[in-house]
Amino acid sequence: MLSKIRKKYGRYWQLYVFLILPVIYFAIFQYWPMFGLQIAFKKFTITKGIWGSPWVGLKYFRKFFTAYQFRNVLTNTLTLSFYSLLASFPFPILFALILNTVEHQRSKKLVQTITYMPHFISVVVLVGIMMQIFHPMIGLYGHVMKNLTGTMPGDLFAKPEAFPHLYVWSGVWQNFGYNSIIYIAALTSVPAELHEAAQVDGASRFQRVVHVDFPALLPTVTIMLILRMGHIMSIGFEKTYLMQNSLNLSRSEIISTFVYKIGLGSGASNDYSYSTAIGMFNSVVNLLLITSVNWISRRVSENSLW
Repeated sequence: MLSKIRKKYGRYWQLYVFLILPVIYFAIFQYWPMFGLQIAFKKFTITKGIWGSPWVGLKYFRKFFTAYQFRNVLTNTLTLSFYSLLASFPFPILFALILNTVEHQRSKKLVQTITYMPHFISVVVLVGIMMQIFHPMIGLYGHVMKNLTGTMPGDLFAKPEAFPHLYVWSGVWQNFGYNSIIYIAALTSVPAELHEAAQVDGASRFQRVVHVDFPALLPTVTIMLILRMGHIMSIGFEKTYLMQNSLNLSRSEIISTFVYKIGLGSGASNDYSYSTAIGMFNSVVNLLLITSVNWISRRVSENSLW
């Protein structure tokens, strides 16, 4: 038995050595913190610690489900998540298909570089830029609207109905170029013979995109969609929190900001057990979503994560 294991793993031992650091990272930062999930079922206090705190069962889950903020927070989270998915998911695919038709390599690389750059802008800097551009008095938006209407426009950051649009479309602009990398890489694996055969049959460039390039992308698109569905409830905290204010709170309060305010942002009244219970609920819903979408994908097509 030992000889078989040595023969199987000893041949490529260098590759397994490379895996040590990632395994340690995931063990420390991904799996070990799961030990603390038990405080969602306890009345946790720092002085008593995790083991010494008394069990309270599902008290904090019931507290969240019956809270007056529950419906609003859940609705805002799902609205922003699905709006972001519908708006941002197709753009990288379309961009990759269009860029793949460009034959001039220098122009292609220039466009790629320009569209990748916004992804590396810090979220703090991005929100600062947005606040400057959409400022009703000194921003570009304010000047344009004043010239068109003759009056100073209202502050978009103070309008709850404007928050989802500002959040989603700024994200589309920032990330569509970077997110297209995986689709561009998938398109490079399309055999040139397929395009040549389509050309011989008289197919136009658009027809080749539809009947050759897009089918080649479908497996990648399916996998990326499944992965995105696993993060539906985990919409970005930093950007939402930075864009949030007391005037748009009715549309900007989501689960991640709600958890932060309860667990860390309440000063002496921080409720770690309550915030952990909400975070656990969030993770369970994400797990159910990614499992369901993967099962549907496996039944409908041959593409799935497992």
